[in-house]
Amino acid sequence: MAARSRRSTRRTRTRVEHDLLGKKSLPADAYYGVQSARAMENFSISGVKLHFYPDIIRGLAMVKLAAARANHDCDRRAMPRRVLKGIEAACADLLDGRLHDQFDIDVFQGGAGTSTNMAANEIIANLALEHMGRPKGDYEACDPHDHVNLAQSTNDAYPTALHIGMMLGNQRLIDEVRLLVASFRRKARQFDRVVKMGRTQLQDAVPMTLGQEFAAWGRSIEDEIQTLRAVERALCEVNMGGTAIGTGLNAPKGYARKCARHLARITGKPIHLARDLVEATQDTQSYVLYASVLKSLAIKLSKICNDLRLLSSGPRAGLHEINLPAMQPGSSIMPGKVNPVIPEVVNQVCFRIIGNDLTVTLAAEAGQLQLNVMEPVIAACIFESQVLFINAAACLRLNCIDGITANADLCRRLVENSIGIVTALNPVLGYEKATRLAAEALRSGKGVVDLVREQKLLTDAQIRSVLDPRKMTRNS
Repeated sequence: MAARSRRSTRRTRTRVEHDLLGKKSLPADAYYGVQSARAMENFSISGVKLHFYPDIIRGLAMVKLAAARANHDCDRRAMPRRVLKGIEAACADLLDGRLHDQFDIDVFQGGAGTSTNMAANEIIANLALEHMGRPKGDYEACDPHDHVNLAQSTNDAYPTALHIGMMLGNQRLIDEVRLLVASFRRKARQFDRVVKMGRTQLQDAVPMTLGQEFAAWGRSIEDEIQTLRAVERALCEVNMGGTAIGTGLNAPKGYARKCARHLARITGKPIHLARDLVEATQDTQSYVLYASVLKSLAIKLSKICNDLRLLSSGPRAGLHEINLPAMQPGSSIMPGKVNPVIPEVVNQVCFRIIGNDLTVTLAAEAGQLQLNVMEPVIAACIFESQVLFINAAACLRLNCIDGITANADLCRRLVENSIGIVTALNPVLGYEKATRLAAEALRSGKGVVDLVREQKLLTDAQIRSVLDPRKMTRNS
């Protein structure tokens, strides 16, 4: 009896499902099905799995939930209420973060996203069956194709889910960028009275405050928030209901608009149908636009990190106007060396995001006829860029910007010894005289103020008024 019991236990560890290619054994407790299992075997590419990006899964859940409700509205025989309730409960589980580990498919995949769509169909079906009190694989009660994928194709459900998932990530990205902007602004206030030299082309320019420098960085990043919000308009347009190529084959009348309305309610976003579903099914321009906005943000942040590394260079043989927090020893051979590791890693993240934009561009161009099969790599790049930027912005804020200090005395001495302040003499002495003063100061090593006094070009009162670095910053 004990031996038979052990054999019976072993038998229950698997279940058999079938598809076009034949039968396949699956773990009995798996929520995924046969097509997901094949995809897991076929695509061992990057090691980055769908569940690494929860927004993809939440986007799929929202799409399947909206589709089930629209189908129930259109035909209650095709989508009975008991099945709808099971699908609703399953989608709620996924939205709550449950069983995301079942989406164990590589983000790089052939088939234009079919593996991802079928994983959602199978996992939601088996979750629904669980809520309905049925065993996994009892697809007569709730079928991945006939119920969860009803009136859909991968070619409309998958891109719609990607659009929604990207909008979810976009909000978290905006929230993190706002925190970074706030950090720059706090430093701008803290350094409001630290006068320093501005530089153009790495040469002395005119005085400014360190606060103005930090405020400008904050404004530069803040400006991108509006662009991130604006590009969401392109993501709100979906081809849901177009099914295979946009003609709506197998979708009941009125389904597409009902599905879009349900999606708008579920997401809280102004989701709407594209005017031409055939065009929308083959078009990937919304991804191109969004990736380009991420690239723009990356370019700006990388430039700021370059500035931070340059201004903190030294400590004895560089600019050394600011001190970055010391995060770790900088060398295995040079004692006492501390490197700007946080701006360095953020630079690297920005390079990756810029590269991802190029990949999205090439993938979008590679579309053919009524479909672009390269959408999975587009998704992989954009979701990776979102996650990288969110993490990098938090790292830069917490481990670098918040802890920066200024070397105010050094900044002031550089201003006092700079030839750049001669620019302020243009309105008083004229460009020619000011140029001669600058050349003489450079040749002799004397300060501009000393030369003005020697040549009796201005009184001490005029010098204090015209060459006051604080006044030259327009920030007094």
